[in-house]
Amino acid sequence: MQKTNLLNAFLLGTMGIAVAGAAVAQDPEQRTKSAPTRQSDDPAAQRPMDVTAEKFDGTVFHAQVLLDRAGFSPGVIDGMAGISFEWALKGFQEARGMPVTGKLDQPTRAALLQDRAPSTRRLRIDESDARGPFGPVPKEPEQQAKLERLAYRNLLEKVAEKFHTSPATIIALNSPDMVLKAGTVLRLPNVLPASRSYEGVKPDIAQLLSDLNISGSQPKAGRVVVDKSDKVVRVLGEGDRLLAQFPATMGSEKDPLPLGNWKVNTVAYNPPFKYQPQLFWDVEDTEKEQMLPPGPNGPVGVVWIDLNREHIGIHGTNSPETIKRAESHGCVRLTNWDAARLTRMIEDGMRVVFQA
Repeated sequence: MQKTNLLNAFLLGTMGIAVAGAAVAQDPEQRTKSAPTRQSDDPAAQRPMDVTAEKFDGTVFHAQVLLDRAGFSPGVIDGMAGISFEWALKGFQEARGMPVTGKLDQPTRAALLQDRAPSTRRLRIDESDARGPFGPVPKEPEQQAKLERLAYRNLLEKVAEKFHTSPATIIALNSPDMVLKAGTVLRLPNVLPASRSYEGVKPDIAQLLSDLNISGSQPKAGRVVVDKSDKVVRVLGEGDRLLAQFPATMGSEKDPLPLGNWKVNTVAYNPPFKYQPQLFWDVEDTEKEQMLPPGPNGPVGVVWIDLNREHIGIHGTNSPETIKRAESHGCVRLTNWDAARLTRMIEDGMRVVFQA
């Protein structure tokens, strides 16, 4: 049996709706301490790694989709169990008052399946998505600074981020020979939001949220806890009830997470990035400062949540697959879709606790 057929045999799907277009928004200059990821502009290095039928688990995949829909992010939805999946299960179990095992046991599966959503939907790529903009991401900040936007490299990368997954997973769910263009129908993770009504934001920001399949209906936080011990960001409500949880990358030995009580100053969408080599121990101080353009492949992704600690914030990323598996320069890094979702739960002045 071919790989694609074997994978699809795990999955359920129904006919869906068109994929909405991408947003291009502008925000004020942000001064951050989050080092840019130096990405290769070698086309060979941009090919997604293979997702084989042997690694893919349909039960895990469906659970990842349902956890994402419930607000307990497993990170990249790829059908493979790992540390982010384990902690997403723990968060879901805690929120539901279940034994916290981190295992996809029968009671946890039953609780997840109360959301009767199938794991995938068949969706048609819309013209507004297909026209981009797309382009290469140069390796050096000096070259990145010459661009108008650090856009998605191609349509596959854009659709993968929109559906909280990876290019390799989309290939595995469909066909390695698929041709992506307007009108192409794909089988994709079923993370379509219940609502696309975003009160209190400008139209371009609403479009950005919609482009990342963020629901307009989100619980409101009382405070946010960034926990270094398990590398998760917890959203707590009244009575410290756990409302949502996201895997995160936070700090390193040379740039540890600044423990303490902070608060949200402002939220910026699609921020540019002030590249200041002197802030980064792993960058030569002789390099020139650069103002890098906004975009999903920028160092802080599409969201910057500014805190009242200089150079420190909660932000998105240009490398979602590295979340919880890498280090940062003191900031808290989430996937772009998780960072965007968090912005709908918080407000200016909200308490943010960094703890060990």
